[in-house]
Parts: sequence; C-alpha cells; structure tokens
Amino acid sequence: MFASDMNSVREASRVTTSGMMLFPIQFTWPYGGRSVFISGSFNRWAELVPMSQVEGAPNVFQAVCAVSHGCHEYKFLVDGEWRHDERQPHKNGEYGIVNTFDALPVPVEVAQVQPRLDVLNSMEVDTGLTHRISAVTLNQAMPRISEEDVQACRHRISVFLAAHTAYELLPESGKVVALDVNLPVKQAFHILSEQGIALAPLWDNCKGKFVGVLSASDFILILRELGNHGSNLTEEELETHTISAWKEGKAYMNRQVDGHGRPIPKHLIYAGPCDNLKDVALKILQSGVAIVPVIHSSSEDGSFPQLLHLASLSGILKCLCRYFKHCSGSLPVLQLPIYAIPLGTWVPRIGESSSRPFAMLRPTASLSSALNMLVQARVSSIPIVDDNDSLLDIYSRSDITALAKGRAYTHNLNEMTIYQALQLGQDSNTPYEMRSQRCQMCLRTDTLLKVMEQLANPGVRRLVIVEAGSNRVEGVVSLTDVFRFLLG
Repeated sequence: MFASDMNSVREASRVTTSGMMLFPIQFTWPYGGRSVFISGSFNRWAELVPMSQVEGAPNVFQAVCAVSHGCHEYKFLVDGEWRHDERQPHKNGEYGIVNTFDALPVPVEVAQVQPRLDVLNSMEVDTGLTHRISAVTLNQAMPRISEEDVQACRHRISVFLAAHTAYELLPESGKVVALDVNLPVKQAFHILSEQGIALAPLWDNCKGKFVGVLSASDFILILRELGNHGSNLTEEELETHTISAWKEGKAYMNRQVDGHGRPIPKHLIYAGPCDNLKDVALKILQSGVAIVPVIHSSSEDGSFPQLLHLASLSGILKCLCRYFKHCSGSLPVLQLPIYAIPLGTWVPRIGESSSRPFAMLRPTASLSSALNMLVQARVSSIPIVDDNDSLLDIYSRSDITALAKGRAYTHNLNEMTIYQALQLGQDSNTPYEMRSQRCQMCLRTDTLLKVMEQLANPGVRRLVIVEAGSNRVEGVVSLTDVFRFLLG
C-alpha cells in the first residue's frame, strides 16, 4: 500500500511556488512499540517518516513533518502493523481507518504575524520568517466547559431525580432473595452462588424486620480473618457460624461496641417506594453500600414489612439515560470526554504523583493477595493485566461467591492463583463473547453520556479505561464516580 522509503523529511518548512508555506507539524504516537513510522497525504503516502522515542517517556514517539494547507490523512506503522490514533479525529478512507486534520493556508505576506503560543511554539524556519498555524495541533487541547454549565447540568439532573420515586425502579416482574439471619454462613454462601447474586437483605424473624445485608465483602472478611489465624476455611466452621454470629463478631473486630463491651446494633439503610431517586442515590453514596432495599410497610410502626426491590445506582442511572438521551445537546457536560472532567481513578502518568495507588495484579498472583488488596485499597475490583499492563480480566468482590463451587473455599488461598479463581466462575460451555462481557472497557475519549449508558446496563458497576489499540489500563470509572460528579 505504501512505499518503503524511510527517509526523513529533509526540510522543516519552505515556501512553495504558489506563495503558500509548508510548515512543520509535530505528530505524536503515545501507545508504545519498538519501531514507529508515520505516512500520510501530506507526503503523498510516498515515504515512511521514522518517529523518535521521547526521552523519559519510552511509550511516546514523535516526528516533525512539513505540511501544506488543506485536509490531510495520516496513519502510523507500528512494529509492521498499520494503526490509527483513536483519540484523534479519524474516518474511513481509501486506506481503511485513517486520522485526519485540517491545515489552513498561511500566505507569505502575513507570515510576520506573531505565532499563537497556545497552538504551537514559535519556530525558526529556513527563510528566517516566523509563522503561525491556524489549523490544529495533533495533540488535541483539553476541552473546556464553564462552571455555570456544570452547575446547570447538575441542577437539571437533581430536579429530575427529585421528581421521580423509587417505585419507578420496580421491574414488571422479578424476584428478590432475602436470607434468615440465623442461617449458617455455609448455606448463605452457597445460596448467593446458586442464585448468581453478590448480596442479600437479612431477615430477623424474632424482631419481625429486615436488619441488614449480607454481601460478598462479608465472605472476603471471613476468609481473611480465618487466614490470619493460620487456618483454611473448613465445612465445620462455616456450618457452625451463623450470619448473626458473624455480624456480631464483625462488630467486635471493627470495635463497634458500647461502653459495656456489647456490639452496637447497626440500623438497616433502606428506602420506601415513595422516596425520591435523589435521596436514594445520596443514601447509597453516603453509606458506601452497593444497594438499598426498597421496603414497604402497611403500618406506621414498621411491622409486616414487604421487600419490593433492591435499588442500585445502576437502576437510577438507567432512568437518567432514558430521559436525557435525546436531549443531551442541551447539557454540554454530557458530551465531554471523561478525561476532561476528570472522572474516575487514573494510573499516574510519568512525572505525576498520586495520593492513592492504583491497584493492578497479574493473573499469577495469589487469590489471597487479591482479597487483601480489595480490603486494604477499599476498591470493589482489581484489573488483571499482563506484563505490559494490558487488560486481561478483572477480579471483583462479587467473584468471591464462585469459591462455593466444589467447596474451593477450603483450599489454601495463598496457593490458588487469580486465574484459577476466575476459572471457577466461568462455564467452559459459555461462548467467549458472553464470558468477555464481564470485563467492560471504555476509552478516555468516550463521552460522559456514552459511559453513563454503559454503566446503566445490568450487572455493570465499573468500566476499565484502556488505551486504544494496546488495551493498556489507564484507569477505572465506576457508578459511584459518575454520581458523585453529577450530584456535586
């Protein structure tokens, strides 16, 4: 498709016979590789211009090419494979998907005009003239939006959420699983695994009310606590420990006791069907829980409660997307790329410092190290990456229920790898496309609306932000991140 001439551009800039100047443009490939070249319509696709590694940034390659005015297409040859940069404008062209940019003409007569520093630094050219570019640099400028627009967006969303109730989250049909607080932990563990759920409300028959929630995090803490005492989890220990006994022990472990050494009872965080969606979302955010049970009581004293639904941020976000999808143009914030907001937790870039380390693990790491990281880093999931930090899978707190299969929880978790643990939760007969849906990804250039629509899908709690082409992990954006931004 292209000639193999690898000579570099000989002239940084020059004046053509038509009186229009060729000016230098810096191209950047930030995705790594061993050898990187660039070619495009600006050199009639006739030569490959070698790109040089940037000192201190081994994944970044740059080259300067002489470009005339007009619309141009270009592409990168990375380790023998033609690629385009998904972060930059692109389209389907004669040579497949190509990047594009427009360079406006700069007549020689006005070449003395002082260059715009926010577009390109002043450069000396062979003619001794200083020029300016009214086109576009290939590294796009950060999109900007006013604080007034942000606040207007938040106001409209708050008004919408305040005008709708939890009752609207109820599906036309479905089931809600609740567990008796006196069930042995073993049975509860297996029930969650068989039902394919990560948590369930707890019912206390003696008190005649719902008293809490049992979640995957509880099982992680149980496994860690027993592991800290030098033992593996046995059938007997799971059989003799009831859910209520575990909750009481957890209170002692977290020092949630009164002056007499008795555990302080925790009140269940729940919502009524008439509570507005903004209050429900704030309850979830402020309490740090994944769901809020929607409970209806037919009497003022709270007796005879009926469990209607488990409200989540995902369900609320689905309502938002359904309403604002066709009027998003009036909310410019929704059209911003997520990196410009910013939104989510990001891997620190070269030269940047981060107060919160970004958690990633290799598939050969032990399961116990993953469980420790989930608790210590206070995250709900960990990207599993290869030696190049490219995404392979993700291990979430909810994956702990897969250990119920074949009683894998009785094994030494220091000897079980993350890869082996993930295999427990995958049916070998399940098509690859279905299995890969558990690992949801997005790009840093995806708009806030697009990210919201992905997170509104059932079962999706976070998206892994990856680099285009290499799938190198750049960060994670979660439902909680989105709502914290939208609700200010």
